[in-house]
Amino acid sequence: MRTTTLLGVALLLAACAKKEDVKPAESAMAAPAMAAPAPTPAPFSLSDAAGKWDYVAKTPTGDTVLVQAVLTATADPDHWTLLFKGRTPVPLRVTVSGDSAITVAGPYESVLRKGVMVTTNGSMHMTNGKLVGHSVAHYATKSADSVRHLIIEATRKP
Repeated sequence: MRTTTLLGVALLLAACAKKEDVKPAESAMAAPAMAAPAPTPAPFSLSDAAGKWDYVAKTPTGDTVLVQAVLTATADPDHWTLLFKGRTPVPLRVTVSGDSAITVAGPYESVLRKGVMVTTNGSMHMTNGKLVGHSVAHYATKSADSVRHLIIEATRKP
């Protein structure tokens, strides 16, 4: 009986004790931090790109220039060309998609592989006044190395 009385008194004291204001941890109450949305890139402008550009195609690491040309861009996507030294201009088919110009050229004789026909598919966008992007060269050969990935960079000619 004494144990029961003692237990009852303990429960009564616990129930009557002053309760502290318990605050949940601030991190649990705070709304999750929202990442700032990435800025929406400006749409690619054919008229902003119009002009002549020193065009280079580099290895995927960007440390070796493989091809040099002059890119002529116009406000009309049907009149873009690449001019390789000692060659006739290669027409580029250009389509704008968001912040990028999507390009297709060829088939034409490869600058890197004499006598082999190549078609290139690429995309570029304007970054800090340069046209930068990637291109994939598809060679008309059955060898294992019939595709080459390139980094494209073009700087406006004065």
